[in-house]
Amino acid sequence: MKLKYKIICLLLVALDFILLLKIVLGNSVIAILNPKGLIALQERNLMISAILIMLVAVIPVFLLAIYVAKKYRAGNTKTTYAPDWDSPKLQILFWGFLILIMATLSVITWISAHQLDPHIAITSNTKPLTIQVVALRWKWLFIYPEQNIATVNYLVFPEKTPVKFEITAADSPMNSFWIPQLGGQIYAMSGMATQTHLIADGTGEYRGSTAEISGAGFAGMTFSAKSVSQNDFDLWVNSVKKSPKILDLDTFNALAKPSEHNPLSEYSSTEDNLYTTIVMKYMAKPKNSSEQTNSTEKMQGM
Repeated sequence: MKLKYKIICLLLVALDFILLLKIVLGNSVIAILNPKGLIALQERNLMISAILIMLVAVIPVFLLAIYVAKKYRAGNTKTTYAPDWDSPKLQILFWGFLILIMATLSVITWISAHQLDPHIAITSNTKPLTIQVVALRWKWLFIYPEQNIATVNYLVFPEKTPVKFEITAADSPMNSFWIPQLGGQIYAMSGMATQTHLIADGTGEYRGSTAEISGAGFAGMTFSAKSVSQNDFDLWVNSVKKSPKILDLDTFNALAKPSEHNPLSEYSSTEDNLYTTIVMKYMAKPKNSSEQTNSTEKMQGM
């Protein structure tokens, strides 16, 4: 290898090491490694377990690569040249070891995937809170059906309370609802309703965003997720109910128009079944009676 390529490789390795030190020693927080809820904690543990299991196979491979490169280098004249050497026992050992690693990963992933199914409600003695999420271009709408209020680009919920998120999109490309410190991402698509269940272990404010590139306003499509005490949540709901804004269908249609970097906003009341109306907007309309009659006559005439 030429000297200049060696220097470039060393510089790249040094740069990676410096960036790693900056993350570890600085104030930077890696959200997925700093969980603040039950679901995020289980997901982090699964990720770490999978990495450690894979390292059991990866580390020996790197060590053997270094050993073989050193022992069988061109300048080592003491090593025996044996191009046809083979060992069935070593082949069985190598492949058997890798198959065991893959089988272990498969079992752990299969079990964890079912345990972390986003449709499974979180077991708790506390009554869950439902929040309906609508991804727009390029903003987030949060509807509280039980409290009959709504917010844009921020949401508030009580600590240690299971939250059921019902998720869809309107007049928007596919997005992905994600609060890294509370749980994994869930896709938001027009005409479809998905859900996920999250819970926060304590009070705090967490960054939320879309994890799917969705156009010009993608970078600014973020929101704040605040976990507060139950008393503070009740006070917040009462304060939102004093807002002069009302989220009816006309207001929603205006809100759904593309816009970037929308300010936080609140609505003191919402139109009944607004979330269902948004989802059903993209469903196929049933045929009217005359179309059904014509279709029936054609079928009978065949």
